[in-house]
Amino acid sequence: MSKKKAVVLVSGGMDSCVTAAVAAQNYEPCFLHVNYGQKTENRESKAFEALCLAYGIKRKLVVDISYLREIGGSSLTDDAIEVEEGELDRQGIPKTYVPFRNANILSIAASWAEVLEASAIFIGAVEEDGSGYPDCRRVFYDAFEAAIDAGTRPETKIKIETPLISMKKCDIVKLGKELGAPLELSWSCYKSEDEACGECDSCLLRLRGFKQAGYEDPIPYKKR
Repeated sequence: MSKKKAVVLVSGGMDSCVTAAVAAQNYEPCFLHVNYGQKTENRESKAFEALCLAYGIKRKLVVDISYLREIGGSSLTDDAIEVEEGELDRQGIPKTYVPFRNANILSIAASWAEVLEASAIFIGAVEEDGSGYPDCRRVFYDAFEAAIDAGTRPETKIKIETPLISMKKCDIVKLGKELGAPLELSWSCYKSEDEACGECDSCLLRLRGFKQAGYEDPIPYKKR
């Protein structure tokens, strides 16, 4: 019997890499990658394509919403805003927050999922590294799931799955290792496309996660 389909949002980062491994256990994963004008767009696209090959993906979709770069308001998309140095105990909303980005991305995922007759959308949201991101909280995904239910065909039932949302980074690393996720193909840095900077929030969280899990991060860094 064929598996049910799931749209898996794959940025190319570690969390989406592990989320894909979780989804692949019970679903046929269909990979969706969204370019939104981010500074590391090319490197993330490379990671996405590598993960598609590693997971043997039959259905993939790449969408461009670079209008978010024109809207601006984030250090990930606006050249006038510098990506701030990482701070593991940062309070409040960081400059890397892209205003309502995940809602834009989920809308695309829902459209594709309805056409595919998919049962779920998987997203690697983590509240730990999105402590200041309002669109990385489960309450947001519950609300969006209700919006999907209200705005699609009566027979369409799509659940938003956030398997990592309450996990610590070290536990995500351990889960990735347990599931055989190709973490060496993932890319998390906000600033660099050759060697990870080792200084932004995303790099610091990733490095701490690997260290606490007792593993060496397999990707290259300028600074550790």
